[in-house]
Amino acid sequence: MRDLIAPLYPLLWLLWAAPLLLLPLRTRKPGRHSAEHFTARPTPVQLSPSIWLKPWNTPPAPHVIERSAPFEDDLPNVVRPYVAGFPRPRTEQDWQRERRRAAAFAAAGMDYPYSYPGAPAHAGAAV
Repeated sequence: MRDLIAPLYPLLWLLWAAPLLLLPLRTRKPGRHSAEHFTARPTPVQLSPSIWLKPWNTPPAPHVIERSAPFEDDLPNVVRPYVAGFPRPRTEQDWQRERRRAAAFAAAGMDYPYSYPGAPAHAGAAV
């Protein structure tokens, strides 16, 4: 039996290797790592003209200049007038953070002025 199988090995190897040996003979399209792929460039798409491509030719409005102008005095914590009239609304996350902070202070034995929505007195108010 071995004498019959042994001559078949070169034939089986040839059948297995034949497609691999014949692959380079077929013509292929240029792959992405070939030089032809890098030379073939598609025509660029013409974009519509945008208003943002040209510089703005009008000066900024006075209220924009006022917002970007620095303060004349040395008070860095001063709130600008257009922000002071609109306080940021408190969210549930803010209330949770305040409750956690009050619990941490209470665990340390310190008093923390804690407030909540609908409280009879504001935090820090004298009773």
